[in-house]
Amino acid sequence: MRYAVIYETGPEGGFSAYAPDLPGCVAAASTLAEIRTLMEEAIEFHIEGMRLHGETVPEPSSLAEMLEVA
Repeated sequence: MRYAVIYETGPEGGFSAYAPDLPGCVAAASTLAEIRTLMEEAIEFHIEGMRLHGETVPEPSSLAEMLEVA
């Protein structure tokens, strides 16, 4: 499955990220490369936890796009 991930830059550098389809699935890191790795791990861990607790894993449904505004 492919989940949308939103990356945000912090006010003093660094990054945070979250997956809109998986509430509570978040990560923070100092580099974009690191946050990507951490989010992949976080999504896998989050889904594993949901399955262990008998919860239904939501299908990916969020989309993200960059729009240029003049």
